[in-house]
Amino acid sequence: MSGTYFDELYFDELAVRLREAGVPAERIVATVDDLRAYLADSGGDPEEEFGPAAAFAEHLVATTDHADGGTATGERWTWTAGIFTDQQRLNEFGEQGWEVQGIDRLGRFVCTRDPEHPQRWEYRREVVTPTGRDALTQRLAPEGWEPCGTWFCYAYYKRPHAALVGPEAKIGDPPPRPGRRLFFSPALYGFAAVAFTAAVALGLSSLAVLDRAGLDDDDGPSTLLGMAVGALSALVVIGAIAAIAELIHRRRRRR
Repeated sequence: MSGTYFDELYFDELAVRLREAGVPAERIVATVDDLRAYLADSGGDPEEEFGPAAAFAEHLVATTDHADGGTATGERWTWTAGIFTDQQRLNEFGEQGWEVQGIDRLGRFVCTRDPEHPQRWEYRREVVTPTGRDALTQRLAPEGWEPCGTWFCYAYYKRPHAALVGPEAKIGDPPPRPGRRLFFSPALYGFAAVAFTAAVALGLSSLAVLDRAGLDDDDGPSTLLGMAVGALSALVVIGAIAAIAELIHRRRRRR
């Protein structure tokens, strides 16, 4: 049996679980279409990407309830972007009336838009530890910012543009929902390439150092030690690159 056959079995079970949970038929179709599009881009296996269908259905129901505020009205759209362009895209789509309601387990922004009275939204991204998140939220609250999602060390905040410009924040004729769901910049692909190259180079150099130190290549522990040192060094380099990317992002935001 092909992978496509098992994919269909997975999505059939997912649809059944969502239907049993009371999710509207049109929402089930849209959700399954989104997931299929994601798999087409990632080339992954649905159970490896999303987990068991039953558990994933429960998560999707919770996310859907949160995203819609308990109703089935309004437009819904999920999308994702890289760390180099996410805030730019958020504000671009916020100008079109898209409000972020949360971030799902795939790292996608779950957005809704009021079809009758759309308004503009403004977004910001902050780097914060889990223990410092509450303090940051309290500090930003007087300026009208409220949390709308977290992803690893990133915390995202939103506020209605009406807090700044009043009635002018309303949108008379919003553009249609974008046809794309992935917004990755060349900088992100460059970052991934550099990180991968650094990991490979540091792993090989660690093994070479151990070899020059007189350790036998056939010695299992020495090989594992070299791999561990290389992996740790690669993580340090990747962290440094991510920090540099965040500094560039902050500098651009201040301009």
